[in-house]
Amino acid sequence: MRPKDLSEYVGQRHLVGPGCILRNMIDSGNLSSFILWGPPGVGKTTLASIIAHTLDREFYTLSAVSSGVKDVRDVIEKAKNKSLFSSAAAPILFIDEIHRFNKAQQDALLGAVESGTVVLVGATTENPSFEVITPLLSRCQVFVLKSLDASDLDILLKRALSTDPELKERKISVDETEALFRQSGGDGRKLLNILEIVVDATLPDESGTIHIDNRSVSSCLQENMAIYDKGGEMHYDIISAFIKSVRGSDPNAAVYWMARMLAGGEDPLFIARRLCILAAEDIGLANPNALLLADATFRIVHSIGMPEARIPLSECAVYLASSPKSNSAYLAVDAALGAVEEDKTAPVPLYLRNAPTSLMKDLGYSDGYLYAHDFEGHFVDLEFMPEKFRGRVFYEPQPNPQEERLKSYLLACWPKYYTKK
Repeated sequence: MRPKDLSEYVGQRHLVGPGCILRNMIDSGNLSSFILWGPPGVGKTTLASIIAHTLDREFYTLSAVSSGVKDVRDVIEKAKNKSLFSSAAAPILFIDEIHRFNKAQQDALLGAVESGTVVLVGATTENPSFEVITPLLSRCQVFVLKSLDASDLDILLKRALSTDPELKERKISVDETEALFRQSGGDGRKLLNILEIVVDATLPDESGTIHIDNRSVSSCLQENMAIYDKGGEMHYDIISAFIKSVRGSDPNAAVYWMARMLAGGEDPLFIARRLCILAAEDIGLANPNALLLADATFRIVHSIGMPEARIPLSECAVYLASSPKSNSAYLAVDAALGAVEEDKTAPVPLYLRNAPTSLMKDLGYSDGYLYAHDFEGHFVDLEFMPEKFRGRVFYEPQPNPQEERLKSYLLACWPKYYTKK
């Protein structure tokens, strides 16, 4: 079912649609190294293969799970040897799950990528900013792939039923798609796997027709949903349950879902990063120590590795789940970003501007600024926002002991913006 060219490729229209960045790169033939970052089953490997086929490039494939430094060097050596006897364009080196390459493996790629001996195309489900070394990342563009939407999944479903050699020979009626698409979670590979499972498990009616509906899909998948696949099938469902358990203040569920991930072979650093995000997003100013503990946990997990890393991970997950919750900082920065989108050029008031030269001072820069520490209580009533946004409140303290103290201070400083409720 894997497409052979872009006309058959489903999804990622923001990258491969007419006039879009990756499509332009393919059409021009000017291919540079890049990384495809996105969830499982959205076409990363397929896209790399299509590009190589379209541009008629030599195509080498390595999996970060099974390849070492020697494999990387062997491929680079082959590419160098070919370039000595051929004027053909540089071959494409596709590395699946590039986030699993260690520093030495990634270092081995640097020279070949920089010299243009190979065009690197990496695929990853993890944020490359965390997983790819900076020198390599700086030599690659990063393209973000999105989960497939219902219309994309519908195209894949109809194509499978009409072109798959086995499925097209059977009488299959898809009466409902809601459960099928929901369980697929925007993953095309998962959709086709589920379709195969349901078709094989469903008895035909008197006419020999296999009917697929929401009930049959849910029934067939009941058993499979207990599986955790770090490659992607249940990856996002389990981490979602973990995050929501911590956010929902259930330490028992949090530890359970974390154990499911660890038992399934999940990278403990992935869990530690999620704990850092949770500490800032969901606990925040209700307990600022949570972020310190999460940061310490990340560093400890990085230092000691598994199996001992399970202990600090558990300690942090229990602490975060049992902590008071507040998303006020998260809401504040998003509200502020919303204001920036309204007007990205709101001028800085003159009295807040830096005045390192005499000319700037003559122009009024910094004139009228009042130094807070010169005033009682180390506070001065001075407007710090651009004129357009004066009076706009982004941070709203939430009802927990820590933020009640912050609110008392803000009420004393800014009674015109903060009032008792």
